[in-house]
Amino acid sequence: MNIIVNSLPADSLPIVEVSNVRKSYLLGSLEIPVLSGINLKIEKGEFLAIMGPSGSGKSTLMNIIGCLDRPTEGQVFISGTDLQGMSDDELARLRGLEIGFVFQTFNLIPRLTAFENVLLPTFANSRISGDPLKHAKELLEIMGLQDRMHHKPGELSGGQAQRVSITRALINDPAILLADEPTGNLDSRTGAEILRIFIDLNTEGRTIIIVTHDPEIAKYADRVILVKDGIIQYN
Repeated sequence: MNIIVNSLPADSLPIVEVSNVRKSYLLGSLEIPVLSGINLKIEKGEFLAIMGPSGSGKSTLMNIIGCLDRPTEGQVFISGTDLQGMSDDELARLRGLEIGFVFQTFNLIPRLTAFENVLLPTFANSRISGDPLKHAKELLEIMGLQDRMHHKPGELSGGQAQRVSITRALINDPAILLADEPTGNLDSRTGAEILRIFIDLNTEGRTIIIVTHDPEIAKYADRVILVKDGIIQYN
């Protein structure tokens, strides 16, 4: 891969840097602005909450940080790596190794068991030096899912399904966990249990970025930014 890396040591750089990013979409001949001049630095090991009303641009910002979308203008760096000019395959590989995703709707494959869902990311990208089957089993056991790993998503509670989703996000040992409303489909008690998992992962040194409407999550973040009308109001 032809990846250009900043010459400074990775530990001296923000794990995520968004520089003068603008994003717009074309609707016929009409250009619809979504993000306008976003600048943001996220440090390694930080717990960041991104908040904002519906349509504010926060999900678009998350997709750009997560290498799921490209900015119309500006630059994005992940651990000092400039994403500008990278091919789709290069972005997919970087995304698969460096970023774990957790979604509000879990995004589990219904016909696969919890164990098989967790293994999925290792088929395309993997930095596991040992047996991925053993690693998946160990992670599921840590999540308290040893008795549910051979059940399909339809046989799991919402909390169990989200723990499977988090386990899948961790399977390649990513530097960043990126979560979109991870407690949005859960009752308050289960949501608190899921939030505790993110807090523990952050305590262990994992960088956590959560897009949320939930003020309870914001209470535990190191920093909260508000996105409104495509710009960051404060950070």
